[in-house]
Amino acid sequence: MLEDLTVKDFALIDSVSLEFPNGFTILTGETGAGKSILIGSLSFLLGGRASTDLIRTGADEARVSGTVFLEPNARAARQWLENHGILPENNRVLLRRTMRSTGKSGSWIEDTPVTRTELIEFTAYLVDIHGQHEHQSLLKIAEHRRFLDSFAGIEDEVAAFTAQYADLGAKRKLRDEMSTSERERAEKAELLQFAIEEIRAANFSPAEEDELTIEEQRLSQHEKLFALMELVTESLSGSEGSVSQLKRSRIQLESAAGIDSGLSAMLGRIENAYYDLDDLADSIRQYHAQLAFDPSRLEFIQERLSLIYRLKKKYGKTLQEVIDYADSAEAQIEQLAGWESNKKQIESAIAELERSMYRAGTAISEKRKAASELLQHEVEAILRTLGMASTQFRVSSTVREGTDTMQKSGPYGFDIIEFMISPNAGEPLRPLTKIASGGELSRVMLALKTVLAAVDEAGTLIFDEIDTGIGGEVALSVGAHLKALSSEKQIICITHLASIAVRADNQIKIEKTEQMGQTLTSAYAVAGKERVEEVARMLAGDGMSAASVQHAEELLARYAV
Repeated sequence: MLEDLTVKDFALIDSVSLEFPNGFTILTGETGAGKSILIGSLSFLLGGRASTDLIRTGADEARVSGTVFLEPNARAARQWLENHGILPENNRVLLRRTMRSTGKSGSWIEDTPVTRTELIEFTAYLVDIHGQHEHQSLLKIAEHRRFLDSFAGIEDEVAAFTAQYADLGAKRKLRDEMSTSERERAEKAELLQFAIEEIRAANFSPAEEDELTIEEQRLSQHEKLFALMELVTESLSGSEGSVSQLKRSRIQLESAAGIDSGLSAMLGRIENAYYDLDDLADSIRQYHAQLAFDPSRLEFIQERLSLIYRLKKKYGKTLQEVIDYADSAEAQIEQLAGWESNKKQIESAIAELERSMYRAGTAISEKRKAASELLQHEVEAILRTLGMASTQFRVSSTVREGTDTMQKSGPYGFDIIEFMISPNAGEPLRPLTKIASGGELSRVMLALKTVLAAVDEAGTLIFDEIDTGIGGEVALSVGAHLKALSSEKQIICITHLASIAVRADNQIKIEKTEQMGQTLTSAYAVAGKERVEEVARMLAGDGMSAASVQHAEELLARYAV
């Protein structure tokens, strides 16, 4: 759920800070006031494409930030954060994004810098924007399969199938690697044995490189280190050093404390400082006395580090990886030695996995087919009340081509799922992603989200063009659906229709003003008399006429909570 949004120097917006409570929020304002600019700033925050054109004239940088609350069912979003080492604070995450006049942009989740792709991945779990923006999940065919699986309640079954799919791929790869000629296996075993002997002969410890690097630096700069420590020793322990001066000061303060007992606390502190400094000076003297240059030791260390560098270049990025490589090589040699029996075991495991996946994939396909029919029926029933009475909605399910003995599969099963639509009677079904207008797409999404409200993870739905080309009873129905859906999801919606606006729990007015020769867009919540006047303006274009004000009051009294 989106809790707040702060926009600075974005397009026509100088500075706007808004809070978004749970429930149904609508954005209203005159045509051209900048409602879509506000939605555009939110799309930018969620990872939408950006350019320097978004920066307000006269500014050097556009900045947008917002706080999202992670609902209890936001499992995928929480897992994403965990995988990227980001910790939410009180179940909340701060998003930030900037665009500089140099063309450089930056994105952060909490204090962690992220790429635009990572930002889109994360926010897609939390927010869906429907309109002329990039976060429309209906425009991503891969999401159609996810919608259907959520509706069918088979997400866990599909996840288990995906895990089997990955396991099968790994086993097939291993079988292919083992299916080589005897000569090739012998050559590979010989190379592996050479690597093992080379690594084992070096007899490394994982921390050895760091320890040798420190010692090599100390020996290679012995002369400089010795001179510096000599200076430190003299400044502390010499006849005029700090220890001697502090000792004299201690004796003098001890005499003074005999005159004024109030100095006893200071005497204790100077005594502690003296003993601490004397102890430190003694440690430094011992270190200085033990410093010795051993050219043979330096030569040994440099040869040892050179060996480490060569082996890291061949077997791993770190010394631990080099050591692990030897262990892995021993396991591979064992596999090659027992090639025949290992191959039979792997082939048997592959065959069993293929049988298991065929059963699981077939069951998933059957459940998708049954769910498709029900989803089609429920979506069309809602679309009829949203001004799309002639619309046909279908779930296209294409089974991947296989062979006589094996069913071809993808990571999510045998089916290729895509939503199809025929908006008008007599028109053929076509892909939803290619023919739906912004308003149609938003209403189809509203129907789907209404059907999937209980299982869909995204907690915030934003509708930009949902009222395009509608009015009258259809507008009332759209408002009712948005209001009903807001009991399950946070709804944010741009509308020009008063019959939709009065259903909202919260109304934000967008307006355009001129200040010192500049055009600026502002936004603020309206309530009470201000909301009545804004609804009246939406009804008649005149927020001050008695008739429009009375009508607005009646609508708000009837529909507003």
